[in-house]
Amino acid sequence: MANFYTDHPEIKFNLESSPLMQRIVELKENGYADKDSFDYAPEDYADAIDSYNRVLEVAGDITANTVFPNSEDVDAEGPHCEDGRVRYASKTYENLEATRKAGLNGVTMPRRFGGLNFPITAYTAINEMIASADAGFENIWSLQDCIETLYEFGDEDQRSRFIPRVCAGETMSMDLTEPDAGSDLQRVMLKATYSEADKCWYLNGVKRFITNGDSDIHLVLARSEEGTHDGRGLSMFIYDNREHKATRINESCVRERGETIGSSSDGAERSQKDGGVNVRRIENKLGIHGSPTCELVYKNAKAELCGRRKFGLIKYVMALMNGARLGIAAQSVGISQMAYNEALAYAKDRKQFGQAIVNFPAVYEMISNIKARLDAGRALLYQTARYVDIYKGLEDIERTRKLTDEEKAELKLYQKLASACTPLAKGMNSEYANLNAYDSIQVHGGSGYMLEYACQRLYRDARITSIYEGTTQLQTVAALPHITTGTYSQMLEELEAGEVAAEYESLKARAKAMDAKFNEAIETVKAANNNEFTDLCSRHLYELAANCVMSQLLLRDATKAPELFEKSMKVYLNLAEAEVAKHYNFVKNVDVEAMESYRK
Repeated sequence: MANFYTDHPEIKFNLESSPLMQRIVELKENGYADKDSFDYAPEDYADAIDSYNRVLEVAGDITANTVFPNSEDVDAEGPHCEDGRVRYASKTYENLEATRKAGLNGVTMPRRFGGLNFPITAYTAINEMIASADAGFENIWSLQDCIETLYEFGDEDQRSRFIPRVCAGETMSMDLTEPDAGSDLQRVMLKATYSEADKCWYLNGVKRFITNGDSDIHLVLARSEEGTHDGRGLSMFIYDNREHKATRINESCVRERGETIGSSSDGAERSQKDGGVNVRRIENKLGIHGSPTCELVYKNAKAELCGRRKFGLIKYVMALMNGARLGIAAQSVGISQMAYNEALAYAKDRKQFGQAIVNFPAVYEMISNIKARLDAGRALLYQTARYVDIYKGLEDIERTRKLTDEEKAELKLYQKLASACTPLAKGMNSEYANLNAYDSIQVHGGSGYMLEYACQRLYRDARITSIYEGTTQLQTVAALPHITTGTYSQMLEELEAGEVAAEYESLKARAKAMDAKFNEAIETVKAANNNEFTDLCSRHLYELAANCVMSQLLLRDATKAPELFEKSMKVYLNLAEAEVAKHYNFVKNVDVEAMESYRK
């Protein structure tokens, strides 16, 4: 029987191979304090890793044998909007029930709330597998990581009320975007008004492009400060949709009985007074059909403040988005994995001119390139997840005691590394997902254009990954400070210092030569001392950084597990060298006046 975990040993390698995992588990388990209170808590590092592997095997079974077989039906049916509520595709409910029964909810949350207390690295592995099976369902399932923001910034009462519900399988959404506020969230105008009489907040306005917008628990960005027009007037709110959905069901029952709303139902009376959030429509999208993307109408929706007023955008949304971007990086890797699976299986089965097409150089080059980009992007994804795990683990400890000076320095270092690597992981893996899905269709030839083959769905699903949760262009903006201040250059220097197998020394020299071109390109941009020139070159510097980092990571991994990564490492180095030369030549030779002519 297929299993998306055991069938792909590269995931297990990325979970276990890094020496950072010892520190991650140590921080997450906080001295293994839970072992006396919870029978499923690990006693030591080996026990923790065994626990991760057991759960990941269960996830691999569910994704391979439930979610993936359901994916085509879910894609064809999609969700529906009925009376202001979302009804998922019928087999999405099967997926939700399967993941709920397996305990794949609240994965990173503490055990005292009913969670598994897994690190983000292990959660990322589950996320990748679910995305490989169905990227649309992954959107619904993975939004549980919104609870990280509530856990970090909500109060203990909110944690105790909402986190157990997510651990039990309730769904979440983050309601940020509005018709006039997409990437520029400072323009959010959904209004939050505090009622002294009711001692609560009421939300009014419209949100658009909200993934899983009829979820049970919403985190909502809204304008709490009268008269403001920038990010300093925005706060984060929690809207509990469970009660409102139940009230709407009650209203429907009242109508069916021919009774008057407001006279026969206490719930209906509350609905008229307090209002709520209704789904105006579900967007008709190119891909990820299983995931409802909603336009929401807030009308006197009763909500509660999460954290401090005025910190909604400048602190809480940034935390939400960083988590979401890592999630999209995992989703992208999952799509790339399935694009590779589909291309390879078809190429081995399809016969032309008396032999399987996998034997033709033009075909096996494409498949090799897909696998190389997949392995390189996955290495970057899990390196980023490990950085996030360490700094979040230290932040969690800081909630209970003061950190030592050494721990403070460690926290600062890994925050910087996570901040640097997140935009690389999200941007590059999403671009690779698009390219890999494109090549997978090309391997299929004319058959790939037919709806009978999964590669066309992967192609449609992949397209959004480089757009939502911050376009690749915005990932470039986020990465630029780390380019100019030397964060990536320092990372590369440390990776260069690592040992590689003797037979890889010549490959290591080629990778170092690429790093040198990256550093020279940075110096060229700095010497120009021109902000517009820097902006013009930023995407090229970004891709230089990413190609150099991923090359070094694959060299490291191939040294540890040549049976898994040697082929991809050699192929990727060729691809990366070509990309580095292209972007290096742009920075060194760009004709700015010719480029500016397009503005006129």
